[in-house]
Amino acid sequence: MMFDQTNLQPVVTTARLALRPLREADRGLLQLYGDDIHVARNTTKIPHPLPPGAIEAFIARAQADDRDEDFWAMDGSIAGLPDLVGVIGLERMDRSQSEIGYWVAPAFWNAGLASEAVEGLVAANPHKARTIFGSVFQDNPASARVLTHAGFEYLGDAEAFSVARDANVATWTYIIKLD
Repeated sequence: MMFDQTNLQPVVTTARLALRPLREADRGLLQLYGDDIHVARNTTKIPHPLPPGAIEAFIARAQADDRDEDFWAMDGSIAGLPDLVGVIGLERMDRSQSEIGYWVAPAFWNAGLASEAVEGLVAANPHKARTIFGSVFQDNPASARVLTHAGFEYLGDAEAFSVARDANVATWTYIIKLD
């Protein structure tokens, strides 16, 4: 794994992915994948359908100097895949904690890319977090397997609001301690 610095946000390289900052050139694929109901319904924040300007606003937020969340494109070009196959993010929390979130485009599900991205980002630990949390919807056990495969341990049940579903959805919460 290679770790270097670009625009104060690290680029993390794994066997098949370069986790790199989002760029304007990602807009087309972000629009395509983000407007897929299968992607949106497995996240808390992506609305469905995407309103006009949503992707532009997301990229601007991801590039803002005062952001409290870092987003990385899962760039598969080093393995002959598209420049963007998904997105992974870390939100800074208090007490040296971060929360991880991720999605992969349906065409690349079950290929181990989410696991590779999560493992790479946890190993790099760009926020220097002592603890990373992750929550997944209970009707998405594949996402739970991604976290447990990366060493996260089950913490408990909760619920979170899904914008795409316009409803509270039961979640499983996981934790990994890094210190």
